[in-house]
Amino acid sequence: MSDVDVLSPRDVPLGGPRAMTVRRTLPQRARTLIGAWCFADHYGPDDIAETGGMDVAPHPHTGLQTVSWLFSGEIEHRDSLGSHAYVRPGELNLMTGGHGISHSEVSTPGTTVLHGVQLWVALPEEHRHAERDFQHYVPAPMRIDGAEIRVFLGSLAGQESPVRTFTPLLGAEVVLEPRATVTLAVDPDFEHGLLVDHGDVRMADTLLRPAELGYAQAGTAALTLVNESDDPARTVLLGGTPFEEEIVMWWNFIGRSHEDIVRAREDWANASDRFGAVEGYPGDRLPAPVLPHATISPRGNPPRRRPASERHTMTESSPAAPTVERNDARHRYEILVDGKRAGLTAYRDRGEQRVFFHTEVDDAFAGQGLAARLVEYALTDVRALGRRIVPVCPYVAKFLKKHDEFADITDPVTPDVQAWLDTQLG
Repeated sequence: MSDVDVLSPRDVPLGGPRAMTVRRTLPQRARTLIGAWCFADHYGPDDIAETGGMDVAPHPHTGLQTVSWLFSGEIEHRDSLGSHAYVRPGELNLMTGGHGISHSEVSTPGTTVLHGVQLWVALPEEHRHAERDFQHYVPAPMRIDGAEIRVFLGSLAGQESPVRTFTPLLGAEVVLEPRATVTLAVDPDFEHGLLVDHGDVRMADTLLRPAELGYAQAGTAALTLVNESDDPARTVLLGGTPFEEEIVMWWNFIGRSHEDIVRAREDWANASDRFGAVEGYPGDRLPAPVLPHATISPRGNPPRRRPASERHTMTESSPAAPTVERNDARHRYEILVDGKRAGLTAYRDRGEQRVFFHTEVDDAFAGQGLAARLVEYALTDVRALGRRIVPVCPYVAKFLKKHDEFADITDPVTPDVQAWLDTQLG
């Protein structure tokens, strides 16, 4: 089978730095979509007594379907279609917000531990203005070769979900017994992603740790999963035909252009009928964040990789892949090639802001794309730390203009920031 790419998660505060934290594996720079799956948040197990649980006020969606799947706990769902439902372990709630819908999500008082995934599916151009819809489905568990499978979308191992989607999709929870191996026949036209909840699971020849997402491109008729743990391992298997369209994602909206996003934000801010109203939520709806000071560009997936047999095989004399490290003592991130520092991006911390002021790559390593790799790592780390970015450094500012996925945590360079930095640097 084709190689497996490992997509590592980043921690994202849901609704603010002190809110519930989720682990996000989609989207990221290396991959925007797997099939039409364009968003994957993985959370818990969270002790509600400590975290306060989930309380997401009414908020809008366009151009997508939301897929809620829980491992433990319970979430109350209300939407502007009039749906009032509960998300429970092993039960699928799928909401379609094509032209526009709004909903709220609140963990129930009886919930003690909250644990699950929140997924989005991008709607294709011909259906992205679909009418509001809500579907609920409880798949029956099925056992096969040391695995228990619940298919909530599409079909797998002879089990088929009746839930309607707008592109061919697969969504299934697969729980592997200790040290079990299972080979699943899959559609060779699908690309697949395996999100590991707990346990160490080998997908083909690649080991995936908890919270990692393994990606396998289309072209295989079978997936072999091996639980390398002495305890049961739980995973979520996603799949679909490659989604060839580019999309624009910002906040809770999916469109095809910057103008689509601007229009959706204005409609929400003006309380347009486009999104309707959520009845029964005891509070105000969420305000839309400020749009970035840049055009939000459409994004798709990188070009399909050639099969491993057609690619250059690294020999012992090949240089090691560059690595990036954060050097807290020197207030900088460093990129290393064969253990030698090849470049750095420097910062100072101002409250919750991380102010980047200088980036450089040694001449001997110029032209290898190291600066972009270095800065992307640094900005991703800033997000994981719950901080915000201030791009005083011209290179970082230029990078951000092309990478709008960091717009929500970027602050402008103000005279106060510049004056403060001058005092820091002496």
